[in-house]
Amino acid sequence: MAEKQPTSFVQPTPIGKEELGQIEVAPEVIEVIAGIATTEVEGVAATRGSFASGVVEKFGKKVHSKGIKSAMSEDGRIVIDVFCSVKYGFTVPKVAKDIQASIRQAIFNMTAIETSEVNVHITAIQFDNVSVNKA
Repeated sequence: MAEKQPTSFVQPTPIGKEELGQIEVAPEVIEVIAGIATTEVEGVAATRGSFASGVVEKFGKKVHSKGIKSAMSEDGRIVIDVFCSVKYGFTVPKVAKDIQASIRQAIFNMTAIETSEVNVHITAIQFDNVSVNKA
């Protein structure tokens, strides 16, 4: 059974501003924030996207939410899944923990919404194309 994508995440209303209305953040916004936070972590080579996002990037448009999935937990918090590759030579657990911390901090700073889980899925190791000089 397919997971139901939330229509929006409810942002906490600032104290004293309750009478102005409710603030909702689209899941796509959360995914873009998480995608940018992921790519800023040292050691991340790329995030995994779909065929469609690959085609869009070939035409020059940057897809920031590539490789990011968001869902709502039962307690109303956000669950993020990140699919990315790590550069060769970096410690995978350290990069994964840095991704988790970066995403949690970025989402909280920009939306004041708490994340309950940030699941990092390392899908590949990217090797540099190193040329060996033969003497």
